[in-house]
Amino acid sequence: LKDGGIVDLFANFHPGAPTEGVRELGARGIGLYRSEYLWLNHELEPTEEEQFQAYKSAVEFATSLSECGTLTIRTLDIGGDKTVRGITIHEANPFLGNRSIRYLLSNRDVFRTQLRAILRASAFGKICILHPMVSTIEEIKEANLELEKVKRQLDSEGIPFDRSILVGIMIEVPAAALNAEAFAKYVDFFSIGTNDLIQYTMAADRGNESVANLYQPLNPAVLKLMRMTIAAAKRNGILVGVCGESAADPIVGLLWASMGAHLLSMSATYIPVMAKLFSRLTREDLADYLKTAEAAGGDVTADETYARCHAWLSARIPDLDQIAI
Repeated sequence: LKDGGIVDLFANFHPGAPTEGVRELGARGIGLYRSEYLWLNHELEPTEEEQFQAYKSAVEFATSLSECGTLTIRTLDIGGDKTVRGITIHEANPFLGNRSIRYLLSNRDVFRTQLRAILRASAFGKICILHPMVSTIEEIKEANLELEKVKRQLDSEGIPFDRSILVGIMIEVPAAALNAEAFAKYVDFFSIGTNDLIQYTMAADRGNESVANLYQPLNPAVLKLMRMTIAAAKRNGILVGVCGESAADPIVGLLWASMGAHLLSMSATYIPVMAKLFSRLTREDLADYLKTAEAAGGDVTADETYARCHAWLSARIPDLDQIAI
């Protein structure tokens, strides 16, 4: 920010993606590493060694991006619209089925192999573990227990790893946002996945054009869940970021930052635009921006809130439309 405030802009990344240009576009780290691509890109489940090599390469790259260049690895996030031959099974409603952390906890051998590979790679740079689709306290407790078991196993084998590795959960199910205060006691950070959070809050498939009008990042209900999550993180002294597509929208991403998100993770191509916008604003501006967005309360439409925010930002940055192209 113009007055020295900091909102970190990190890149979303996946195995096999080109690294060229990520540094030049200004990414300070990797805020979302989609590990499921190791499964999606191969016929067979990747071995521990294959995963370790991929994570090691990724964390070394992330570390080279900046002094805070961490790598946040999302554990296997399959199911929904991401199917893997031989792993995912047909379900009547896969978006509400045995996906992500649910799959991992019902397939502990797959989970432990991935955790071993991640921990081994953590000896080569700063890695954070991010669990997707967590909806109950039981799930994060079980995930934490599995991590401790793997740590003890590596210890017994004399294999080095980062003993203070940070663990977080994605807030993408309304149940997790509503219970964020309790979840904050079991993790080191939240990463809000707005793609699914909006989808599940509005009961509208984000890939279905016939209900696209209901996919509303600025719907009052979505904003309430975002505020609750970020406030719970602040009260409990843990970090909170946003890694959904909305983080790259100048109007919406600025609103998440004004609510208190310390990090926005997005496709690297959007980082220069967001960086320009933040460089023209101060912490006081963000506070005023938040007041503008929230002034009408819960009876305003998402479109009206967007228009209100756009007008405020255009007044502060007259060349907004040129910057945001």
